[in-house]
Amino acid sequence: MESVSLIMLIYVFVLAIFVGFELISKVPPILHTPLMSGSNAISGITIVGALLAAGAEEFTISTILGFIAVVFAMINVVGGYLVTDRMLKMFKKK
Repeated sequence: MESVSLIMLIYVFVLAIFVGFELISKVPPILHTPLMSGSNAISGITIVGALLAAGAEEFTISTILGFIAVVFAMINVVGGYLVTDRMLKMFKKK
């Protein structure tokens, strides 16, 4: 029973990678920065979930994966805000 759910999780993960790649590759370059700005909200939700996983009372593999998820989500959020800030500076009057 457990192997079926593991296979289903792997299937969903691979499908999400494929769909995400196909969607991002179809976006014109001029829209990449606004999409990066919008993805910061999603990464914020990821950080909350990762903090819940990393903050478990017992030390398990989910704690380690939660910590790694927090690190990667924070890199994404900080990078997104830096790109958004740089984009907004382009539109300021000199």
